[in-house]
Amino acid sequence: MSDQKSGPGPDGERPKAPGAEPSGVDLARVALRAAKEAARARGASAQQKKQARRGGGLRSGARADGRDPMGLGAAINRLITERGWETPAAVGGVMGRWPQIVGDDLAKHCVPQKYDEDECVLVVQCDSTAWATQVRMLAPQLVRRLNEDLGHGTVRRIDIRNPGAGPRRYGPLRAPGSTGHGDTYG
Repeated sequence: MSDQKSGPGPDGERPKAPGAEPSGVDLARVALRAAKEAARARGASAQQKKQARRGGGLRSGARADGRDPMGLGAAINRLITERGWETPAAVGGVMGRWPQIVGDDLAKHCVPQKYDEDECVLVVQCDSTAWATQVRMLAPQLVRRLNEDLGHGTVRRIDIRNPGAGPRRYGPLRAPGSTGHGDTYG
């Protein structure tokens, strides 16, 4: 009993026993493959000669190719794809459509600031601690909504920033326990 499969392999050829002579069908397949490759090579060299006769390929023929003019939108999409800017461009579009995504009321009080592509984090700045609390409660729904729009895993977390002039600073001229803006900070 042999260990070989009886059916053809993934390339359509039947497996051969080690050291077996190729059959006529196998030789015909090899010859056909070689003839196709030779025809492709002849076609490519003939195409190059034809372009050289027409002026070195400086003009476009009847068929579209990479030298033909294209619309601005198509050119921008091609550039975005070639450079791998799909995610940053999509997130930028979300920042421009923020009121449609989160609603006008929330958009008046919370604004997206930046997107960290490495960490998949969207930073949102709120104008009061009350709105920051509201966004923290809505964060899971916002992440799900953003990922529906941008693709799964694009936004893993929303980082909500409270209002204020930045991080608290401690130093010799600060009174201990002072928070700065009263109830709208921190």
